[in-house]
Amino acid sequence: MNKRWLWIGLMVLIIVPLVAVFILNIERIAFKPRVDARAVVLMDITTGHILLSKNGDVPLPPASMSKLMTELVILDEIKSGRRAWDDEVVISDNAGKVGGISIDLKPGETLALRELFQSMAVYSADDAAVALAEHVAGSEKAFVERMNGKAREIGLSNETRFANASGAELSQSVSPEDETVMTAVDTAKLAAHLIKHHPDILTTSSKAQMKLSGRGLYLSNTNWMLPSIGGPYSYEGTDGLKAGYTPKAGYCFTGTAEKQGSRLIAVVMGTESKEARFEVTRKLFDYGFKKTLTWKERLDNWFLNAGTTAALLYKPGDPMDSHQLASL
Repeated sequence: MNKRWLWIGLMVLIIVPLVAVFILNIERIAFKPRVDARAVVLMDITTGHILLSKNGDVPLPPASMSKLMTELVILDEIKSGRRAWDDEVVISDNAGKVGGISIDLKPGETLALRELFQSMAVYSADDAAVALAEHVAGSEKAFVERMNGKAREIGLSNETRFANASGAELSQSVSPEDETVMTAVDTAKLAAHLIKHHPDILTTSSKAQMKLSGRGLYLSNTNWMLPSIGGPYSYEGTDGLKAGYTPKAGYCFTGTAEKQGSRLIAVVMGTESKEARFEVTRKLFDYGFKKTLTWKERLDNWFLNAGTTAALLYKPGDPMDSHQLASL
């Protein structure tokens, strides 16, 4: 009789958590987050599947998120051996006049390609992006042609087009057809291509700050979701990629995070505040990881949090201190 009740007790300890996990995951599977942004896309980078899209195919100004393409073209140059990280880049008069987000480059000064790249990737410096473009292609105009060529090469839609290397807005007199626009879906595809072909970009994009040699200047990352930055917007597993803002684009962010081998890319375009873009991204990540984690990983998380894992390994006669974490 005692053995019978022991087995019943064990079954209850097993079944109740399983039922609880199932009930909790009904919400995870069925309900998409409500987001306040002009466009959002959530992608599972492993499968390439779009898990969520709102206005994902609508071309919109991307602000500095277009620098992801600038990064891709330059990293391709490095990988091919045509350029090197220790290349000396002489700053032109044109690059020295670039406004927006700036590291105050001076015409005639020389910086290493690596420093300029990190200034663009971490701090989102517009003048660094222009200096790199001129160094690689001879002029920013020629570099933009390569950006658009690369967009077609990696399969981005014709809705996405690049007008400059930095993502900065052009003057009001310029035709809208001559400005940079990207769709959220294309931005996610670009980010996925960048990570897959140049995974070291995450080492750069995850830096909380970088030091600009010779100036004693530290540049902080504009991605507030990095765990190393801390604060209310940090998100476990986040290691990239690019935040941006212009008056036309609003506040934008392309983020990526990895948990238990599952990597997501979230694109948020056109929020009303810099904080909102990270809050929306958090909602997308929460939703995406709940969809992409396996049942084993969900159960492991649940048992670790609930402290009931030991029940699954208990066998009559085993000493209570010999229990191990369940292998489901």
